[in-house]
Amino acid sequence: MPENTITQTDTLDFSAGRRRPRVAMLVFPGMTLLDFVGPHTAWAPYCDIDIVWETLDPVATDTGLTVVPTTTFDDCPADLDVLFVPGGAVHTHALRNDTALAFLADRGARAGYVTSVCTGSLLLGAAGLLRGYRAATHWATRDLLTLVGAVNSTDRVVIDRNRITGGGVTAGIDFGLTLLARMLDEEAAQVSQLAMEYHPAPPYEAGSPEQAPSSLVQAVTGMLADFSADLTAVLKDVASAGALRG
Repeated sequence: MPENTITQTDTLDFSAGRRRPRVAMLVFPGMTLLDFVGPHTAWAPYCDIDIVWETLDPVATDTGLTVVPTTTFDDCPADLDVLFVPGGAVHTHALRNDTALAFLADRGARAGYVTSVCTGSLLLGAAGLLRGYRAATHWATRDLLTLVGAVNSTDRVVIDRNRITGGGVTAGIDFGLTLLARMLDEEAAQVSQLAMEYHPAPPYEAGSPEQAPSSLVQAVTGMLADFSADLTAVLKDVASAGALRG
């Protein structure tokens, strides 16, 4: 075994003999790394996690770092406790990927919890899994949730029956701990929170459009304008082609 290979004994295990929920976490090229890492860090000590894409080739994220899938769509377990989708550039590879959408629709029909962070909710919606459900997404794409039949919420973590969605990027940690408490119990979530020393104290009150100065919101909205426009166009194209599921 290569010296840099991580084995099971290298990872934290807080499960103490209890059943470990089975989680499938989708990855795709251009995904936002922190959308994935936050929940993964919260769940890994308690859950068995499959990292899923159509091949086992390394997947490049928004930061340039890569994530290596552990299984493919075909080999991923059929029955899951949690199906999870991160956000990012969902429109460049995932939204037009019929195999990915079919996988989400299939596993999501049976999963105990159907979940996402950031723009991952738009991908869930495109797979027909959020129609009529309240959901969260990144603040810059909230208006797009209606295109996939979801009801926009500005809450950081949104729970609507077995659909649990987080807002943008850093909301993934809050989301991950919230779901862990529902799957197991509050003590497990608190143990995970303390182990990662999650006690946020941001240096600026600029982490949401409701808090940030209006000039900053306007500037960042402009920076994200091309991304939002491209994502909107792909969602509308998929919808007009009748490719949205559900």
